[in-house]
Formats: sequence, C-alpha cells, structure tokens
Amino acid sequence: MELTINHTTKTFEVLPDNLEALMAMEIPDKKKGIAVAVNNRIIPLSAWAETSLKDKDSVLIITATQGG
Repeated sequence: MELTINHTTKTFEVLPDNLEALMAMEIPDKKKGIAVAVNNRIIPLSAWAETSLKDKDSVLIITATQGG
C-alpha cells in the first residue's frame, strides 16, 4: 500500500490506522507547529485520531521553524 507524503511515495505493508499513527511514525514527539493536509484537505490536530488513511492518499506535512 502507498501514501504520498510531501510529494514522495512511501510503501507500507499495512497502512497506519489513522493520521495520528502516521504522524507518530513520521514526526515522533512533535505535535505543535504542524499543519497536515490529506488529499488537499487540512486536518486539525483534534481530528487526527479519527482521520483514516486509504491507499494512494496524499499527505502534506508542514512544520514551523524558528529563525528569520
């Protein structure tokens, strides 16, 4: 099964159960300063656990950085 994460295709034997599980794999221990969209739809942090993922979904993860 495949997900496109930040324009890169990743293959999984089994897809993560939901967006929260994927984020724990991709960016462990970080929940602040992150914006996530699934198939061009922004998903608020409060909905990560209930957002299921399907084969061929596109996930865009944007993290805030410090500096200027």
